[in-house]
Amino acid sequence: MSLPAVSVSGGREPASGDRGDTDMEEGLAERSQTRTGVAYPQASSRFGTPPVEPRRSLGWPILLGVVLIGSIIALGVGWVLVSIAAALGSKNAAFYWAVLGVGVALLVLVLIGVIVYLALTVKAIALSQRQSNFIDSVTHELKSPLASLKLYLQTLTRRSVPPEQQADFHRFMLQDVERLDTLIDHLLDAAKTLQRRPSAEDEVSPLLPVLERASATAVQRHGVPAESVRLVVDSTAAPLVVRAREADLEIVFRNLVDNAVKYSLPLPAVEVTAAVASPGRVRVRVADNGPGIPVSKRTQVFRRFVRLGSELERSTPGTGLGLFLVKSLVKQMRGRVDVRGRLPPPGTVFEVELPAG
Repeated sequence: MSLPAVSVSGGREPASGDRGDTDMEEGLAERSQTRTGVAYPQASSRFGTPPVEPRRSLGWPILLGVVLIGSIIALGVGWVLVSIAAALGSKNAAFYWAVLGVGVALLVLVLIGVIVYLALTVKAIALSQRQSNFIDSVTHELKSPLASLKLYLQTLTRRSVPPEQQADFHRFMLQDVERLDTLIDHLLDAAKTLQRRPSAEDEVSPLLPVLERASATAVQRHGVPAESVRLVVDSTAAPLVVRAREADLEIVFRNLVDNAVKYSLPLPAVEVTAAVASPGRVRVRVADNGPGIPVSKRTQVFRRFVRLGSELERSTPGTGLGLFLVKSLVKQMRGRVDVRGRLPPPGTVFEVELPAG
């Protein structure tokens, strides 16, 4: 619903002391014109983010590592040739052969050390980049709803707002609070997943209620019609039961279905299919009609803090922890998760296979 800006009482021109109220009204009008359902826009320039330091590049470490590796190989080849020539023309050939063997062994160790150090450096820089991306994401996820809450509360405090507009304000503020609650849940889930050890006890949980709740939650959160998420289960088969904690299943399928709806807006057509894959295994497919994931990026999306693209240029909320949680929890359940393109395109299909109960 589009909400009009609250007018200045009496029709007078705003004085200098009313400038903050006028800015508040302009910001409220901007948000009201762009905000539909729970699809959140980027924060207004009034709440803009500070300048971002440039990310560390992987180019120089890789180039330096290649140069060092090439130098060590050249040095090793030269050392071998010189030592062989010296050994063939000397009476102390045994000594030169011994020196050659020791030198080659040391050069190989140095070469292995440089390669390992290069790999660790590249991995550390890549993790640092993902962490910076995560910080940008969390900053935006915290700042946008807080700025919106502040704007609505200031309006309700300083102005006389009609009852129907107050109801809209309260609904939007509740959505902002739910957005913050979802962010905190993701952070807590990630912390618990990283610290938890696999349990020796197997818990059996029904799958269908979990899928139904995940679908209903995604529909309600994004304000889309209920038919946007279609749940398909083989009615002739026995009730689907898996060996996993129900709380873990909630996290896995809540994230998958929510992502499917979120990245398929404004007209999502998500299909969740559950069936017996083979004796002792249950398979769940979550297919969406979003833009899809490039083949080269499909293995990266399960890493911690990974979100494709620049965090400062995206329009969908998120932290880069959802699919990491999915991968980690499914692995703890002794299952597997795969991603592929939807046929016919566009779209993405996430396939989760779990042990049956």
